[in-house]
Amino acid sequence: MVVIRLSRGGARNRPFYNVVVADSRNRRDGRFIERLGYYNPMRQDDPNALRIDLARVEFWKGRGAQASDAVEKLIRRAPKGAGVVSA
Repeated sequence: MVVIRLSRGGARNRPFYNVVVADSRNRRDGRFIERLGYYNPMRQDDPNALRIDLARVEFWKGRGAQASDAVEKLIRRAPKGAGVVSA
């Protein structure tokens, strides 16, 4: 099954997440199909803390991909617009 989930990066106590499309059998930080955006929880006040390509999210959901709960929350938080958006 194809899933849209967060892949963790960054240093210890300084997380950074990529929003990726991956096969559910792959490791969390392992191989992925496509990178859809990123989320930096350390920069809540920064307008570039969240960036997701909503058009590609809809494309993958149309193909049957399941988004994780965390990614669903980020998608709802992102303002609706065309192409790549930031919150």
